[in-house]
Amino acid sequence: MSSLNQTNTADFETDVLNATVPVIVDFWAEWCGPCRALGPLLEEIAAEVGEKAKIVKVNVDENGDLANKYGIRGIPTMIFFKDGQAAKTLVGLQPKQEILKSIEELA
Repeated sequence: MSSLNQTNTADFETDVLNATVPVIVDFWAEWCGPCRALGPLLEEIAAEVGEKAKIVKVNVDENGDLANKYGIRGIPTMIFFKDGQAAKTLVGLQPKQEILKSIEELA
């Protein structure tokens, strides 16, 4: 199982919107192959960026209301939040450099 934190509708405001660092939210599902491929990559990135940013996962099957709120049409979708606002969205399996570049832009 992933070492990345999971969040849900109840905790989203605390975990993401009120965070003091940029937050990458990975919208994913258990049955999604590219989502499962992205998981280990995000764990690597989380280890590299340390306290500069945090990465949380939202299971779209269990949190459909969040998926709807943020207009998730395909997964995996990563939304980069800064100061409680969605600042950037990447859809699909992305290369590590692209994700790191997006984090740097928010730092």
